[in-house]
Amino acid sequence: MNIVVCVKRVPDTETKIKIGGDGKAIDPAGVEFVINPFDEYAIEEAIQIKEKSGEGEINILSLGSIDAQVIMRKAYAMGAEKGVHLNDDSANPDNLAVAKSLAAQLKEMSFDMVLFGKQAVDDDSASVAVQVAQLLNIPIVTRVIKMDIADGKATAERESDAGKEILEVTLPAAFAAEKGLNEPRYPKLMDIMKAKKKPLEQKEAQMDAPKMEIVEMKYPPERPPGKIVGEGVEAVPELVNLLKNEAKMI
Repeated sequence: MNIVVCVKRVPDTETKIKIGGDGKAIDPAGVEFVINPFDEYAIEEAIQIKEKSGEGEINILSLGSIDAQVIMRKAYAMGAEKGVHLNDDSANPDNLAVAKSLAAQLKEMSFDMVLFGKQAVDDDSASVAVQVAQLLNIPIVTRVIKMDIADGKATAERESDAGKEILEVTLPAAFAAEKGLNEPRYPKLMDIMKAKKKPLEQKEAQMDAPKMEIVEMKYPPERPPGKIVGEGVEAVPELVNLLKNEAKMI
């Protein structure tokens, strides 16, 4: 079972983000970058699938600046064998350009499955995985919370707005991991050391001209201070009035 996991380098969700001087990107100073959290579920699932099958290999594919290799090495420490880094220093590449570049590289690779996180926490678009699958002309199941592989097919359980769905797809196929699919492992010190010696191929990303441009970034408006409208049942009429006429919640 050959599996490719696509990973992205993103700011840590606990990092305080500041908008840069140009007003179009974040200021990277003091920001800690990590593997996209949803991608860690994809990596862990790939490792578990390989452990169950007892054969195959796990490739890591990432597009971004040279710093993306740091998170790729962490994926190696978790259990991946090798990977390809598509070098691109674009500040804000649009998602279609990213998907096309990833798909072009995947066409040169041998795989039974391509795994993604359900979305990247920096832009929350949840679109790249779907676009890559479309470009590769393979089926995709998103928001996967459970997966079983047998006889060249995958049975995947996914969350939807209507509840849970169970789908069966023939491999090769793509899957986007949701939180709860598994519990990502912490690399051991020995595995971290071994990861430094695993092969990592670097290529220049072939990127189309962006069709989307970030015009401006703004901080969300500050929340107004809270109000104490009273105590006990006597406060209910005023509370209802504020919720209806001021907060517009009912």
